[in-house]
This record gives sequence, structure tokens and C-alpha cells, in this order.
Amino acid sequence: MVRLFVRVNVADYETWRKVYDEFYGERGAMGVLGAAAFQLVDDPNDVTVWHDFETAEVARAFVSSDALRNVMQRAGVQGEPQFWFTTESWRPAPSFASSL
Repeated sequence: MVRLFVRVNVADYETWRKVYDEFYGERGAMGVLGAAAFQLVDDPNDVTVWHDFETAEVARAFVSSDALRNVMQRAGVQGEPQFWFTTESWRPAPSFASSL
């Protein structure tokens, strides 16, 4: 499993979110297995999204696709997005949080 993180600045979060949600079916067809979006506490237009993929190759194909580039443009992404690819190296036991 590979998790892709993408950080973008958007002109307007609500506009970005509408376009992102409309891209749902196409994302799945491109290999996205799961996703979530986060906003910076002090700047709701600073957005970080993660997407899960089966392999790094599928994740890289997603990032380099015309479809993603077009959606980002329509969604009001400003500047260059930051992409990074990760694999999970550690996960706490389910009882970890309850022991804090």
C-alpha cells in the first residue's frame, strides 16, 4: 500500500471541494483506494489530501495524469502542488490511544 500526500493552496475551499467530489468516480477508476482531505487550522484554503494506492506505479500514474491536472485547474489550485509518496512504517496498537 502506498499513500500519496498532496498539499495545495486553493482560491476557495468550497469550490475546490465541489470539483474534488465530482472527481470521485474517476479517482476510483484511476486506482485510488481511499482518501481524506484536511485544511490548515489558520488557513482553510491550504489543503492536504491523502490517497491510497496498491502500488507506487499506480500512484505516480495518477499524479502525472492529464485528468488530475485538469481537475486541479478547474478546482482553483494555485501554484504548484507538493506531492510525496509514503508507505506505512508503524501503526500503534489499538490500545495505544486509551493508555495516554
